[in-house]
Parts: sequence; C-alpha cells; structure tokens
Amino acid sequence: MRETMVDVPDPQPANVIVHAGHVSLQGELIVPPGPEGMIVFAHGSGSGRHSPRNQRVARSLARAGFATLLFDLLTVAEEAADHYTADLRFDIPLLAGRLAGAIGWVRTQGGIGRLPVGLIGASTGAAAALIAATVADDVTAVVSRGGRPDLARGSLRDVRCPTLLIVGGRDLAVLELNQRAARQMTAPVHLNIVPGATHLFEEPGTLNEVMRLAASWFGEHLGRNDENRKLDASGRRVVRD
Repeated sequence: MRETMVDVPDPQPANVIVHAGHVSLQGELIVPPGPEGMIVFAHGSGSGRHSPRNQRVARSLARAGFATLLFDLLTVAEEAADHYTADLRFDIPLLAGRLAGAIGWVRTQGGIGRLPVGLIGASTGAAAALIAATVADDVTAVVSRGGRPDLARGSLRDVRCPTLLIVGGRDLAVLELNQRAARQMTAPVHLNIVPGATHLFEEPGTLNEVMRLAASWFGEHLGRNDENRKLDASGRRVVRD
C-alpha cells in the first residue's frame, strides 16, 4: 500500500457573510480539496476573525484536510458599542447562539453542508462552543484552547460530544478551571497540558503543539477513515492508496 501526501497549498480564505439568526456576521471560509470535516471557530473576548493565532490554527487545520470558518461573533455595530461597554463579549449565551446559528448557516452551503462539524474555541469562545454543542445536536467534537469552560456553567454536564481541553502548563488559574470542568463533564473529555505555555501560547513551539493536538483530535473524531489517516511532519494529510 502506497502513501501519498495530499498537497494542500494553503488555499486563500473566501470572504463570506454568515447569517446567524437575525444578524449577518463577517467571516472567512477555507475549503481545501476533499475536506474531511468542517471546523467552526469561536474567538475569545475582544478578538475576531483576524486573530493571528486563530488564523494560524485555521490554516494548519486546512492543511490537515478540514474546512474552516472564522467569523466575528458580533456585528460591526455591536463591536463598536462593545468597545466602550465590554458587555457583549462576555455574554456567553448570546455568543453561543451566534455559534449555533453559524452551524445552521454551514448546513445550507453546498459542498460543505453535509460535513461533520467540529468546534474550536479560545478563552471565552470555548465556553460558547461548549454551550453551542448542547444546542446543535450535530456537533461531533469540541476543542478548547486556553478556554474558560467554567463560564458554560450548568451546560457542561449536557455536552455529549468528545471534548479536548488544551491548557498551558504555566496558565495556572485557567488550568485549575479546566481541571474542575473536566470532572463535571459526562462526555468523553481529555485535558492536555502544553508544558511551558502561558495563556496565549506565545512561547516558541507551543502554538504548533496546539495545532498538532487539534488536528489529531478532529482527525480521530471527524475523519472519514481514522485508521488510514495520518499527517506528515508539516501537518499535511497523508493518504494510503
């Protein structure tokens, strides 16, 4: 059996308008050839679709064979108001509703609408992702990067899909919150600690480890043929003929 690298040369994101309920949100969609799943991102407080870290993670997941959607959880007008009040960025139920709405929008899009869906959330976005996973019953897996699962509160026990909690080893306060959350969850959950990393995974090599862990988790739970799926050293998908 011959192994072949599926060359995914970082396709350019397409600007899209995501219709989530009664609002329209700006987004960026990447669809590599033959995607195995659809990964929807939930950014943290005060961030957006242009987050450099989420942009890097999205491109790494595209190389691994997944379509990705980065989008702003707030409208332009809401972001302008939130700049002064900082209220909406911490309205986790609102953000979870937007995320669930984005999943519904994905389901209307030809070519990606039937793909299994995974969610990846950072900081407060992780709480929104966990709640959205209890609302949208077709979420297959969740990844939390430096997340605040404690903000999901009573929804933690209602999460049904496999969940990966990634936390920096030096992000002690958030690590404790994730340990507590893992004990509360009834779904399959794994806590992975990245040694030497702080909250934003800015230390050399730490974000690369996050990308590797996320691709592996989604490959395990969203990939169409898990036992035949592997990545090369650069994170590109390798298939067996």
